[in-house]
Amino acid sequence: MAYEIDAKDLHYRELNQLIRKAISQGEKHLVIKNVNGQRYLAAGVSAEVDIDVYGVPGLDLGAFMRGPRIRVHGNTQDGAGNTMDDGKIIIEGMAGDVVGYAMRGGKVFVASDVGYRVGIHMKAYMDKIPVLVIGGKAGDFLGEYMAGGIIVLLAMNSRYPERQPAGIFLGTGMHGGTIYVRGGISETQLSPVLKIEEIDERDEKILAEILKEYAQDLSFNFDEIMSEKFYKIRPKTHRPYGKMYAY
Repeated sequence: MAYEIDAKDLHYRELNQLIRKAISQGEKHLVIKNVNGQRYLAAGVSAEVDIDVYGVPGLDLGAFMRGPRIRVHGNTQDGAGNTMDDGKIIIEGMAGDVVGYAMRGGKVFVASDVGYRVGIHMKAYMDKIPVLVIGGKAGDFLGEYMAGGIIVLLAMNSRYPERQPAGIFLGTGMHGGTIYVRGGISETQLSPVLKIEEIDERDEKILAEILKEYAQDLSFNFDEIMSEKFYKIRPKTHRPYGKMYAY
């Protein structure tokens, strides 16, 4: 049986104290109702726990967390998954700006659109590879300063069919990791040190593994997702900005 918390009229500190208390008492499934902008939910939590959030969580949902599985039955504000180390955040609606900032592990699955500067400073180390999947479209500076990890941009479930899959300055400062785009994207959207390539067999396996899980978590059709061609975006060299600095 799930442990329920009513967040109505609770200050974010009170709510987070209740969440941590429930986890410390051994609760493995929390249901948090009437969330209305409370910040830092499950921030810094290191535990195997499932958390269902009803309402709109505030800034930095799951920041620095290591282990929880959070499902948001709706939209989120900015900073979801900020510097998260492990675990999963599933967002059934839209998400705001700087989602996945400096992610170093775990997964963030967004059903629809995201805001600006999403996936910036993502990084990877050995077998820790953060993954961010965006079901809709993204604003400017997607993957800015990206050093590692994987971003998958599907551009399918969007409120803005007239827009490009992503805004301008995609991958500005990017020097590692991979961005996969379903259907491709114009080179005019990219930083000049990046390149667009067709995916290979290894990429197909990576995408299939990620997107099967994504489709299952969000009740999407995997075959429909894979029916369109994917392209990958990467830096042209391993040190694309090396000549910009004096030695």
